[in-house]
Amino acid sequence: MESRASSAWSGCGRLIRILLLCLACWTPAVRADDIGATARSVVRVVTIATVEGQVIGFGHGSGVAVAPNRIVTNAHVVELAARYPDDVLIGVVPSEGARSWRGRLIAYDAERDLALIEFGGARLPPAALFTGPMTDGEGLVALGYPGNVDLATARSAADYISPVAPVRSEGVFSGRRRLAGTEVLLHTAAIARGNSGGPLLDRCGRVVGVNSAITRNEAGDTSFGFAIAASEVMAFLREAGQRAPTSGLPCTSMEERLRADAQADAESAAEAAAARRDAATAASLKREQALIAAGEAAARTRENVMGLAGLLLVLGALAVGGAGFLHLLGRREEQWWALAGGVAGMAAGVLVFVNRPGAVPPPPELAEAAPAAAPVPAGRLACAFDPGRSRVIVSTAENASLDWKGKGCTAEGGWAEVEGRWQRIALGEGGVVSVRRYDPLARRLDDTRWLLSAGDAARVRRLAAPDACGADPAKLAEAQAAIRAALPGLPNEKLSYRCTPAR
Repeated sequence: MESRASSAWSGCGRLIRILLLCLACWTPAVRADDIGATARSVVRVVTIATVEGQVIGFGHGSGVAVAPNRIVTNAHVVELAARYPDDVLIGVVPSEGARSWRGRLIAYDAERDLALIEFGGARLPPAALFTGPMTDGEGLVALGYPGNVDLATARSAADYISPVAPVRSEGVFSGRRRLAGTEVLLHTAAIARGNSGGPLLDRCGRVVGVNSAITRNEAGDTSFGFAIAASEVMAFLREAGQRAPTSGLPCTSMEERLRADAQADAESAAEAAAARRDAATAASLKREQALIAAGEAAARTRENVMGLAGLLLVLGALAVGGAGFLHLLGRREEQWWALAGGVAGMAAGVLVFVNRPGAVPPPPELAEAAPAAAPVPAGRLACAFDPGRSRVIVSTAENASLDWKGKGCTAEGGWAEVEGRWQRIALGEGGVVSVRRYDPLARRLDDTRWLLSAGDAARVRRLAAPDACGADPAKLAEAQAAIRAALPGLPNEKLSYRCTPAR
């Protein structure tokens, strides 16, 4: 009875895991895009002026995080706070969450129209500043909190300090200009009062500028926006002693990145197959030549042995004939010695002939053998970042390390074996879901990352399971499959590395 009950519970456990996996697969995939990923870094900046406890002024703009607890905005957004620090409060309202935070002015540059604000109580994912070239007509996106939208939708002052997603608008890059001695980008993305301090992004979600002003559209003129160039923002941050993520890689879509990688893998596989064919042809030719040489040597040996057998037969026959001649001469003792020697010689000749060698097999080293698999490297691995196979939006493109212990175990925990590779899914801070795959034979580590909103990341986190080394491989694989099924089809980033044993 006990064994039957145990078997029944085991079967139920497997059924429950299958049902959970199916439910995870049926869960609608959360959305992730590059602009949405950067939207997590965008905040509303609110200023409240008070005199003797009474609110006498209110203003707001936008900002973008350049560090987990610091944002950049326009100087004119917080000008009153810079002039009257004791009477003007700065509020930082995130794009998601449940509350806002008190901000503190760290650096202020009226000429560049930039300010750096620090806040506490939460950590935001920093946006990356783009350091590469731009071309006229390139598509751009503005993120921020336009005041005309707020006026149309806000029901009370509380709405201005409640987290809400920023508004996005699209346009094109229209060239570089100088505005009051500062380099700015001219663009056609629709912005309004309230967008000041918000980021201007390329189509990969990287900050190319900070929106600052718009042209007047009197008499129906077309409006253009001005954004302080990323180069000016980086100079301002350097002077303030603030580091920020940067990226200079060309903007390619994830589809383009994966297609290029697949083509490169196909070409590498074709080259490897051609090399194997050439090696097989050379080995076959070598084997054929060795077989011919071995056959020729065997034939020579066979001829020599047969010649020796014939010689022994002839000598034996002569000895027997000599024995008869000695019999006629009456030399009895010599007769018997000659007869014995002749018979022995003929017997030896027959034995040598019968045991003559046949075909000689090839040497053992020429026998065909299946190619041995490359050894799986264990120990600490140094993994060099490969920009040619990567797509980076906000992550730091640095080298990595992997303490590979073999059998799907590293210092980080357990890895599941998936299609000949080892896979581990990690849930990081800021809504980052990282799917790491390590190919021991190719010594390649690929880290694909999804940058999710807080709500989507929380839903994915509920699917996580213990993944320590030694965990049940089947359960670990099921848990990873459930998480992967809940993620969008394509990630935001792909970081690729080439790994070698660390010295």
